[in-house]
Amino acid sequence: MRPLPIAAVSLTLFACTSAEPGNSQPAQDGEAGPPFKIEVVADFDAPWAMTFLPDGRMLVTEKTGELVQLSADGKIRTTIHGIPPVDSAGQGALKDVVLHPDFARNGLVYFSFSEAGPGGKGVVLARGQLTSDRAGRGVLAGVERLFQATPYVEGNGHYSGRIAFAPDGQHLFFTNGERQRFDPAQDPKSTLGKVLRLTLDGKPAGDPGLTAKGFHPAIWSYGHRNLLGIAFDKAGNLWEQEMGPQGGDEVNLILPGKNYGYPIVSDGDHYDGRDIPDHKTRPEFEAPKVSWNPAISPGGLMVYSGKLFPQWAGDLFIGGLSSEALVRVDVNGTRAAKGDQWPMGARIREVEEGPDGAIWLLEDGRNGSQGRLLKLTPAS
Repeated sequence: MRPLPIAAVSLTLFACTSAEPGNSQPAQDGEAGPPFKIEVVADFDAPWAMTFLPDGRMLVTEKTGELVQLSADGKIRTTIHGIPPVDSAGQGALKDVVLHPDFARNGLVYFSFSEAGPGGKGVVLARGQLTSDRAGRGVLAGVERLFQATPYVEGNGHYSGRIAFAPDGQHLFFTNGERQRFDPAQDPKSTLGKVLRLTLDGKPAGDPGLTAKGFHPAIWSYGHRNLLGIAFDKAGNLWEQEMGPQGGDEVNLILPGKNYGYPIVSDGDHYDGRDIPDHKTRPEFEAPKVSWNPAISPGGLMVYSGKLFPQWAGDLFIGGLSSEALVRVDVNGTRAAKGDQWPMGARIREVEEGPDGAIWLLEDGRNGSQGRLLKLTPAS
């Protein structure tokens, strides 16, 4: 999609993000400004992900294990009980939260979280029914563990844990990071460093070709690092973004059975300065559609389909952590290219589209970010 003018973006965005909850600040007279205005809706304690309920309320996960239900106007919040214990050390957290495709009928909420267990730590996919208990408290009832990464290993990094339902309504995709261990991304028996396909009950339903070769039966694609965003577009294409090493952050078009090369290739390098061969040196591996060096540290991924910003229909939006930015990737079919990168003055952990087409952001709530929920609507 054609980018809009972004002159004076930095000045205007920093002015906007100083707003108090409930206020919005468009560009001042004489400034070109960004193509959106920002309303601060609420504050959270290190939020990680969010999703919208059919009536406009929101579910927001917080790093330490709280699941918060927020009213559409951001003024009323309640804690949803029933979440299992979460190991939130390092990059651990109560992570993604996504509604079952038939949520209106069954009330099922899927979520992911990190935990300690035999052998170390790992990420878990679970679900429960959103309801109320006898005391009138919101609760996830009948929580089921559907799937867990294998193997569990020591350490507190690269859990991933993003969830996306397939357009067919019969499968879901679940990301497992390589846990800062490098080699598991290429290990056919491990789910680490992989995109997984599961049934809605959590049963392995990976790529048949890989399964026939002896891969773990849930693996759909492999050779990934820290996969922090995954989403389908209207054409059914599956897009994924992941943090590379020192540089080399990626957007990938996920195809069944493909090897995306990590840690054999990357457009970044190891943090200790050791070189990693670039993707172009090994064409047998699936190359990213877009990569960044220096890094943007991507967090969250959304394919835009709303009406408020028609010029961006079908484009990808990514939160930038170290880059403290909102990043747009221009998509044309199965091709992608860098679009806009708007400074936000805070680490952006999550990007979500609202029911009316507004773009919603969650600040990370760490390293100087406040953890605010922001709503972006057209500037005029």
